[in-house]
Amino acid sequence: MSAPRIQYRAPRPLTGALTFLLFVTSGCQPGSTAGEGGGTSSGAASGTASAFVEAGGAFPEQWPFAAEDAPVTGTEGMVASTDEYASQVGVDILAAGGNAVDAAVATGLALAVVNPEAGNLGGGGFMMIRLADGSVFAQDHREKAPLAATRDMYLDEDGNVTDLSVLGHLAAGVPGTVSGLWEAHRRFGTLEWTDVVQPSIDLANGFEVTTRLVSTLDAAQEGIRAFAHSARVFLPGDAVPGIGDTFSQPDLAAVLTRLRDQGPDDFYRGETAALIAAEMERGGGIITLEDLDAYETVWREPVAFDYRGHTVYSMPPPSSGGLTMAAIANLVERWDLGAMGWNSPETIHVMAESFRRAYADRNEYLADPDFVELPVDEFLSDAYADSRAATISTERATPSAEISPGIDAFLDESHTTHYSVVDADGNAVAVTTSINSWYGGKVVVDGAGFFLNNTMDDFAAKPGTANQFGLVQGERNAIGPGKRMLSAMSPTIVEDPDGDLFLVTGTPGGATIITTVLQSIFNVVDHGMNVVQAVHAPRVHHQHLPDLVFHEYGGLGAATVGALQALGHTVRERDPGPPDAYFTGGMSGDVQMIMAMPDGSWAAWSDPRRGGTALGR
Repeated sequence: MSAPRIQYRAPRPLTGALTFLLFVTSGCQPGSTAGEGGGTSSGAASGTASAFVEAGGAFPEQWPFAAEDAPVTGTEGMVASTDEYASQVGVDILAAGGNAVDAAVATGLALAVVNPEAGNLGGGGFMMIRLADGSVFAQDHREKAPLAATRDMYLDEDGNVTDLSVLGHLAAGVPGTVSGLWEAHRRFGTLEWTDVVQPSIDLANGFEVTTRLVSTLDAAQEGIRAFAHSARVFLPGDAVPGIGDTFSQPDLAAVLTRLRDQGPDDFYRGETAALIAAEMERGGGIITLEDLDAYETVWREPVAFDYRGHTVYSMPPPSSGGLTMAAIANLVERWDLGAMGWNSPETIHVMAESFRRAYADRNEYLADPDFVELPVDEFLSDAYADSRAATISTERATPSAEISPGIDAFLDESHTTHYSVVDADGNAVAVTTSINSWYGGKVVVDGAGFFLNNTMDDFAAKPGTANQFGLVQGERNAIGPGKRMLSAMSPTIVEDPDGDLFLVTGTPGGATIITTVLQSIFNVVDHGMNVVQAVHAPRVHHQHLPDLVFHEYGGLGAATVGALQALGHTVRERDPGPPDAYFTGGMSGDVQMIMAMPDGSWAAWSDPRRGGTALGR
């Protein structure tokens, strides 16, 4: 029997000065507490109070996001995403009797319409699912290299990397999103597929343009104009749409209608597949009908590790997220971050030293497990953590040039968006999905209305040379036909020490994803923050190379920066200017977090850095 028809309720369009040249202040109250980070007691917070505030903790004076805002709460479910339209679709699905997987699939399809810079049909991603009975599943719907891909396909005659891995048709891997959403619903969904897809069709037939969409299109319009089909769809009348305009995408609505009626067969073998193949042939790309027909979603064994009594579940390779987070957490756990104080120089030093070591190993060893043998046990082992921790000095920073890959025994032989969902029964889903850069390779499939990814750049186009995110990766992640490219996407679910669902979290952000997700967990577990504070708190990042401690604009005070420099760190504050590979307008990430509360309710927050929305029921 078909479930009741979902009645889509369009939310109010976002307004205000959301631009990536300024801070996003949505969801924040004026008059946030001044001062630099102070010491806190350890332990998870509940409600709007927190151990962080009670112990005198505060964000820097110049930081725009408050520590006192009340979280969004609900008792029957929660959806947190980067877009209010998409969150509303997810909540409506829950209200119609759908479970968390139904809501996650519907939210993902809605994001493909209203968040075209990252939400997608033309990309891929990863999904973590924890059912109410405690079973956990990791789904890999990452893109794959086309069968015609070659190791040196992006090198010029002098052996230098060209821009073909980031711009244009050749940059695209075989998309996996449609397969992944279908497979998740087939295995775990409860509503009819048609009811889950229909809200995205309604949106594609027209929604009010938000400030965020205008801002991203404005920033990316030069690249979009390079492709006539892309400009025709997303720059109607040769201009960025205006806030409040109705934006209709009839080609995309037709694709989604076929998806509703035919399932993934249309996308991988039918009319939409033919449109993709024709676009590839027209633009010099190499994805074929054979590539599309051969694509399959893979269910993998989740990465699970302990952090101060909590069990953290995240993605295994080809995502580097789970193993790299495990390596970092096992190092950091040897110090009492709570006693050292949130974002004190000592805490940042320990985190940065742990980050740089784990990223050195991540970049050297991790890749598609279907193509290379990976040192999974070593990344998770106490012996690895002991050996790496022994090289960390509390008195000085270790230059990255002195940090070589550290798994000797083994040597002897990812523009993005995230959303989190829970339902009344306690099922939870965390999804991170991407087309890599904003609007991917800027190519829209003519007649289909969606952007193709440029995730081929996540391979090591030339091992030892940095990609667009500054990651210097090794031979194991070199390009190969049918191979999945390494990713940093880290959809994550955390259980409390009693084994109950505690946190659902994740973020976009390229190379910063891993450190951002971990800091959201550290903020709660070590520093006693509530869900709002854990999302609002300023973030730092280190990825081995370049040898820099990055921090968000206004995120660290002068005294903290000076203390880190005295330890030998090179500290760089991001400018509040145009987006770059690491940050957006000086801000890092877009965390969507849900926390289980002691009374059985949910508390959630959507990162104000990009103006998202958490909605509960």
